[in-house]
Amino acid sequence: MGSLGDTIAEAVLETYDSLSAKYKPVKPTEDFFQWVPLSGIVVVKGTSSTGMKCLPLDQLAQADGSVLHDWHAEVVALRAFNHYLLHECLELATSPSSVSPIIRRREAHEISERHGLQPFSIHDDLQLHMYSSEAPCGDASMELLMEAQVDATPWPVAQLHPDTRKLPCLLRGRESFAELGIVRRKPARADSPQTLSKSCSDKLALKQCISLLSSCTSLLVNPGNAYLESLIIPKSQYVEHACDRSFGPNGRMKSVAGRQWPGGYAYRPFKIRTTDREFTYSRRSKPASSKELRTSNIAAVRNPNLHEALIVGRLQGRQKLDPKAASAICSKRMWKMTLQVLAALGIPRLLQTVSESLNAQSWKESTLFADRHRVKADVRSEALKGWVRNEGDEFM
Repeated sequence: MGSLGDTIAEAVLETYDSLSAKYKPVKPTEDFFQWVPLSGIVVVKGTSSTGMKCLPLDQLAQADGSVLHDWHAEVVALRAFNHYLLHECLELATSPSSVSPIIRRREAHEISERHGLQPFSIHDDLQLHMYSSEAPCGDASMELLMEAQVDATPWPVAQLHPDTRKLPCLLRGRESFAELGIVRRKPARADSPQTLSKSCSDKLALKQCISLLSSCTSLLVNPGNAYLESLIIPKSQYVEHACDRSFGPNGRMKSVAGRQWPGGYAYRPFKIRTTDREFTYSRRSKPASSKELRTSNIAAVRNPNLHEALIVGRLQGRQKLDPKAASAICSKRMWKMTLQVLAALGIPRLLQTVSESLNAQSWKESTLFADRHRVKADVRSEALKGWVRNEGDEFM
């Protein structure tokens, strides 16, 4: 039997292999080979995704909660996982006799101000693992980036979008790549449109403190059992000191090591495991017969209740302004799904807050998220310094 890392990698790879061709890059030709990162979360049932793009800063105002701001594979996998949790919450809320393989109703004695007021929890005997076919972009992969350069000259630091010139400068890609242990923004390429989406290394580092739950699911599911146990990456992508620096208690997260917060939150660093398995569409799988390596623009989303293919953060085949182009994992649809669960539960305090909220932004600013906001503020001010919020989408 293989290692745990190999077993989890196989679960995600086999799930991806089962998808039809519409969710995958085109087949290799003599002219080019398309590659794409793959990430998946494995529980009793897994969620998997591919993708590697972000929504430019100057397009956020048109997003209106219906377009994904960031569709890197790790981020899409997290959204797919949270969509699955919301689906299970809705099943339990509307059918009290139903049983979920991943969540349960919390007992009355478990619910308190100190330990969280959420009605649901992930089963105590489950562990969450994430597989990624590439090292997370940002700090955990800087050494790999440097090693891959033909010309090791760092890119000059580019100016941010005019609307953000007064904000602290976030580096990206090869901008001063000798600077390690810092927050970086996507994308890595210097010729790409500007964004304020933080790197996957930074987002996963924060998830070690706020759990894998999104804002919506954190209102319904207690974070206590919602932390990653391990992150699995190919051996070719593993640089031990880079991962320790990016995620570990002796690296940039040292200031919050051992920290616990009200509401069931804590700094819970995940283990890094490696696998010998390589993804069929990784950049390292390019056949010698293909002349050029190209990136795929397809982001595939799959969980036990969802199959989607996305292009530029919207459903494949839909027009840009088509309301039906919104993915099931976009902010607006996830928020609406949360409202369905709350209505079915009929909890007075939650319903009152929701009824007084005009949109997801005003809702998330309520005191219901005070514990989560405190964790974010502490981590961003102490460990992930320089974090600038990605604002502009009025819905959020």
